[in-house]
Amino acid sequence: MTIITVTAPLGRFTSDQRSKLATTLTDAVLVPEVGQHAPAARIGFQVHFVDLPLDGMAIGGILLSEKMRDIMVIDIAVMDGDWRKEVRAEVIRRIFTALTEASGLPAPSPTWWVNFRVIDEGSWGSRGDVLSIFDLLGSGVFTPEKIDAIHAALKG
Repeated sequence: MTIITVTAPLGRFTSDQRSKLATTLTDAVLVPEVGQHAPAARIGFQVHFVDLPLDGMAIGGILLSEKMRDIMVIDIAVMDGDWRKEVRAEVIRRIFTALTEASGLPAPSPTWWVNFRVIDEGSWGSRGDVLSIFDLLGSGVFTPEKIDAIHAALKG
């Protein structure tokens, strides 16, 4: 289970850009998380777009309504698993690539920030109960290598 929240100024993204980002941001996390492009795993991913008015965001103590800047925060919340430093770095780079391409820019803005949060095992609820990453390993979407890495990371 993964939730990607994109918080940006109102009007930052068009509907077409959001549609593209819904796919590319999902893929940016899905492939490193399960070890492969697995369409069946997509149901476990949500992308939320949060639009704030220009007087609802500030950078450097200055409201965007006073000085417009291209800022956004992307929060990625994932279940505990194989999230070694290099895997998190891969996800963050893939997120920046997806945002840059959807925005039609040559490079990411230095005012785009990505937070990567791992929700501890036993701290994620779904289906009316507590959900464990171990409950999902038999779903057929994880590669054998990723299953081994998750077991090793969580000692389970």
